[in-house]
Amino acid sequence: MVSANVLSLDDALRATYTACIGINDELTDLKKMAGINTAITSIGTVAGGVALGTGIAKAKIDAVADKVEAELQAEINRLNELAARQTYLDDIPDFTADFDSSKSNPAPSSRSAESATHATASSTIEQKEAELEKLTAQSKKLGNIRTGTLAGATVADTAGAIIAAKNKVDKDLQTRIDECKLAVKDLQSSVMQARLNGQDITKAQQIINACIEYDYIDVSTINNRAKGAMVSSIIGATTGLAGTITSAAANRDNDTDSNKQKEKNLNSASNVFAGATTVASGVATVFNATQISTIKKVANVAQNCEEALK
Repeated sequence: MVSANVLSLDDALRATYTACIGINDELTDLKKMAGINTAITSIGTVAGGVALGTGIAKAKIDAVADKVEAELQAEINRLNELAARQTYLDDIPDFTADFDSSKSNPAPSSRSAESATHATASSTIEQKEAELEKLTAQSKKLGNIRTGTLAGATVADTAGAIIAAKNKVDKDLQTRIDECKLAVKDLQSSVMQARLNGQDITKAQQIINACIEYDYIDVSTINNRAKGAMVSSIIGATTGLAGTITSAAANRDNDTDSNKQKEKNLNSASNVFAGATTVASGVATVFNATQISTIKKVANVAQNCEEALK
């Protein structure tokens, strides 16, 4: 005889079916979106890494360019000194040249030596200018790459934050899982009564064995991973945007000492932001990957439970 507080075996089986079927489909969607988000934040990580790498390469080229520019300025100063000296010599009669012309092998005059030195300095300046122009072009190209990749990382992390914010176990799904767990407990009670009544409980016991696993998993960890991914992605998007702005500002033409110093400061800040973006995107990727793992565990339980119910 069935107790008044215990459902009949058939009623308990129907209640368990109603409560537990369909949970796996919702978890599959969560797993799919977590996979997509892992790929997106991975793109952000790679983009941030490229930005950091190009920023470091740009800093090295800028250091070489500064050295070449200093050498160029030194040569220009030297040429100006030679020009001033040449002007001074032009004002003095060249008695040496007249004296040397009376010899069979005249020695080069001081004016000739000055002219040769002047030509050498001019040639050196042309070489330094060409070298500086090449280095500047390389630096700007790397700066543009850094700006572009930081912008890409910003977009990826922004998308990642939006997906992570939505890719959680909502109240409806949590309620369904809780209802499934309660239905399985009721089914256990019904099985005990059915066994006393001599009924066949084989199928019901299989369902209990599969669905009872819901009691041993923590569904809340899915949401914890999603929150971690969202926060990390927001940080990555924020630093990525800041890095994009400073990188673009640092890549402008600066012709004064104060502006050049500002450019160096902006370049350094951009590299710091690129590094922070890379780290934040990487952390978000880890959270998304671990979320997939957690969802899979819950989904395996849901799948086994629903297969037993069929």
